[in-house]
Amino acid sequence: MPTIAVTGATGAQGGATARALLTAGHRVRALTRRPHSPAAEALRRLGAEVRHADFDDRASLDAALAGADSLFAVTTPFGADTATETRQGRALVDAAAAARLRHLVLTSAAHADRGTGVPHYESKYLVEQHLRAAGVPWTVIAPAAFMDNFTSGWTLDGLRDGGFAWPMPADRPLTLVPAADIGAFAALVLQRPDEFAGRRIDIASDEHTPRRIAEILTAALGRPVAHQEVPLASVRAWSADLAAMFGYFATAGLGVDIAGLRRAHPEVGWHSFTDWAAGQDWPALLRPVPARR
Repeated sequence: MPTIAVTGATGAQGGATARALLTAGHRVRALTRRPHSPAAEALRRLGAEVRHADFDDRASLDAALAGADSLFAVTTPFGADTATETRQGRALVDAAAAARLRHLVLTSAAHADRGTGVPHYESKYLVEQHLRAAGVPWTVIAPAAFMDNFTSGWTLDGLRDGGFAWPMPADRPLTLVPAADIGAFAALVLQRPDEFAGRRIDIASDEHTPRRIAEILTAALGRPVAHQEVPLASVRAWSADLAAMFGYFATAGLGVDIAGLRRAHPEVGWHSFTDWAAGQDWPALLRPVPARR
């Protein structure tokens, strides 16, 4: 049985991919900087082999990929910066090429190949370009906006007060995907490399306006939720990168052929936003955060 290595295995996308592969009976090597974390221990209990890997330590990457057949690769600028994401992504691709992997599946971002001007989309696309030139059979999957982000940060803070705080007009459609669907699609691609090699695929599972999202959240939470448009200037004061992203969402839009994906790959079990929202533990998520002393 081939060994599939998964980076970011203790995070959202990598964790979902590792779990989907394990459920399908595959041998998974979970790569993480924190191999003794609770999330890593949970993967061990599911049957994964857990190994240390650090994108800034080439030796650790070489050791982690030795003997692996394929790789799911995820990079992020958050917690660092876009230049770091590009450098680390290229290092990971180089290590995969040196290990002579049979297939590398890189997760990027929908529309990152379209000159969006969004900094963390541009950094991901630089990694994509490096991958195409590396000589490793590759597939790029490019997710739309994450449903899971609605359970944290300013969005969750707003929901506690009955508002869906979102930096977009109420009637502008947004394509969405949960981490579970990203993982399921990535697992499908990793299991069928000949079908997907050399392809770049934007993915999403649903599309709604912020007004409709608020209505769906109202039903899921069992209490009124109203869309509140956050000014881009407020987002920009916190992050110019995220402001650029929401500006792109609100103007060009993040269009994805959702109907085509559902027809072509029903085995993924794509979740609607309604289904995703109904599956969240909102009472636990919405509990007030204790004040720090």
